Amino acid sequence: MKTMRTFLILLSCLLVGPALAAAPNGERLAEVLAAQPADVQARYEWRHPRETLEFFGVAPGMTVVEALPGGGWYTKILLPYLGADGSYVGADYALDMWPRFGFFGEDFLKQKETWVTDFTNEAGGWAGEGGPAVAAFALGSMPDSMNGTADAVLFIRALHNLARFESEGGYLSAALQDTFDVLKPGGIVGVVQHEARPDTSDDWASGRNGYLKKAFVIERFEQAGFELVAESDVNQNPADQPGAEDIVWRLPPSLMTSRDNPELKAKMEAIGESNRMTLKFRKPG
Repeated sequence: MKTMRTFLILLSCLLVGPALAAAPNGERLAEVLAAQPADVQARYEWRHPRETLEFFGVAPGMTVVEALPGGGWYTKILLPYLGADGSYVGADYALDMWPRFGFFGEDFLKQKETWVTDFTNEAGGWAGEGGPAVAAFALGSMPDSMNGTADAVLFIRALHNLARFESEGGYLSAALQDTFDVLKPGGIVGVVQHEARPDTSDDWASGRNGYLKKAFVIERFEQAGFELVAESDVNQNPADQPGAEDIVWRLPPSLMTSRDNPELKAKMEAIGESNRMTLKFRKPG
């Protein structure tokens, strides 16, 4: 009887222990999310930051690389969550990729020349005294000193343009190589990406409309040496059913095609944000 009781206690510890260990991280993330401005919290319905970061296994103290941080929506969540024992690295598109969009002005392109320094300083200000160390680089130009330093790399709605311009400069290939190099063995890649239906044409789903096929993303990551660990439906939206003439930016928050059409705008808002794949990859080791 005593032996059986001891076994049950040990089994209970094994089952409950991981959940208890994870609880403080969940509470910390919840506090960080609750402290964000109202306009940021308004998008939790579609972006699911808590469920997404927990699915990827991002935790305080980690070194995390975020591709295309933009205005810092996820950055400002990650910085206080990673904390003083962590490190945050922003990774922007390559400098020579930005002119390929064809609609950025000279002032914007000039600013990109100093983005690494400017973003590091700006994000460092967001982090404050109790935040993680902050650094940055442009994809395709990662410093050798960063090799093998990261626990996780996040591509949150950042892959479509890399794929779109791959044939013009190998930008997706370079980004995936940097990702493999920067990660420690066993490191994780988290992908959230506008997802095209399998029955759409490869040309339409090339990235130029914002969407990529899940099979394409998995294939490219596996070719780059990663293993698919898991996938989640947390960011799926079945109401997003784009046609051959549609772009992802027709939907909130961009509403690019309906700014002067209240009726169409209402239809887009009723759909909500895009249908997104959520994939977790691992660097072997």
